[in-house]
Amino acid sequence: MRLSTRTLIPLLLAVPAWLCSPQAAAQVIAPTHAAVTDTPATASSASDQVDLKDIRRFSRVYEVIRQAYVKKVDNKALMNAAIVGMLSELDPHSEYLNKEGLAQLSEETSGQYSGLGIEVIQTGGRLRIISPIDDTPAARAGIKPGDTIVKINGTLISPQNVDAMFKQLRGKPGSKIELTILHANSSQPVDLTLTREKISISSVRVRELEPGYAYIRISQFQSDTASDLERKLGALMAKDGAQKGAVLDLRNNPGGLLTAAVSVSDDFLDSGVIVTTRGRLPDSNMSFRAHPGDLLDGAPMVILTNNGTASAAEIVSGALKDNHRALTMGQRTFGKGVVQTVLPLDADHAVKITTARYYTPNGTSIQAEGIQPDIPLAELSVRKLDQAPALINSEADLPHHLANENGDAGKPAGDHNNTADAKLATRDYELSQALNVLKGLAMSPRSAVRR
Repeated sequence: MRLSTRTLIPLLLAVPAWLCSPQAAAQVIAPTHAAVTDTPATASSASDQVDLKDIRRFSRVYEVIRQAYVKKVDNKALMNAAIVGMLSELDPHSEYLNKEGLAQLSEETSGQYSGLGIEVIQTGGRLRIISPIDDTPAARAGIKPGDTIVKINGTLISPQNVDAMFKQLRGKPGSKIELTILHANSSQPVDLTLTREKISISSVRVRELEPGYAYIRISQFQSDTASDLERKLGALMAKDGAQKGAVLDLRNNPGGLLTAAVSVSDDFLDSGVIVTTRGRLPDSNMSFRAHPGDLLDGAPMVILTNNGTASAAEIVSGALKDNHRALTMGQRTFGKGVVQTVLPLDADHAVKITTARYYTPNGTSIQAEGIQPDIPLAELSVRKLDQAPALINSEADLPHHLANENGDAGKPAGDHNNTADAKLATRDYELSQALNVLKGLAMSPRSAVRR
């Protein structure tokens, strides 16, 4: 990682409501006295001022609930609910953090937590799955991006209980939870019993797809992602030599730390803007640029994305795409293009509030739009066609054929590459197509994605 920690404010980028994931929503850690300054264009007008009538109305509603509600309501709980409601009306990402929430946030950024391994967003009083994290109870149970949690432990989720249901997803390792899941494009819910685990996630996996072509899988962006990438890719290249190209798999990557996304982008760029952020706080207006040094030395790259590619993963996709360093392939990304700031209120409480939008190097906001891939690819599965064995597959099967003058007359014509391609295509069709595109790029020394 080549970026100075003094330069990078600890920003976190992710989809909202990281119930069971080891990352937190996009945020800047700010001092308790942080203030929002209005420019003349955005200064509050007289008609926007809160007057005494508004304060009295709020106090009156508070007293009515406290005195007349069917059961006694704890005063602190009622005040907390008012704060939560105020923030929840802003956008899906802003929220109030109490001591428990702050502890959870700290735990999430470490990459270790106890839960199911899913990123969930609250929308319309429902819990929708953004993506499961690799090799977690949720992923092993077959939960997919776009699924909806209908019930938890037999209780139907509704706008009235969604917050309480949300909290139930976490729990002690070894404890069980029953989820009723409605898969996308399905009308029949299914019941799944999952066991919570202590999940410690290595966010980077690196291997060779075949000689000379690397596969880099980043499942999320946490504090050690860039250094882990540099170490593992370096070890692969030390063992197998320089690579002709690489597939960067960001499918179902929900995001994470902005600093990690910037550093990963920097690892594959020699120069250029990575991302810019703009907001009303002075510290929200930032621009991150790449430094010389490309781990792949300009070898072509293909990035795989889908609807579960969100936030920090979209920053990497946008940075490498706009700088013509990589081709993107797959489906449109999630489209979270805003940044949250954690503003401490005291030692045990804070608000997480959206303070900036971020922009790709071309100056594009991807908020609610996502990134369209250079090569759209439907999410398909393929299977090998059943067919009877052929008696004659090649010249070598013909009787009395002439032997190759440079080969072994008794050596059968091999079909290893076709077999390997078929296995990859049936296991992961999108990845097999990305590898084919990558091979085409690697054949051209003046490929558009080379620097």
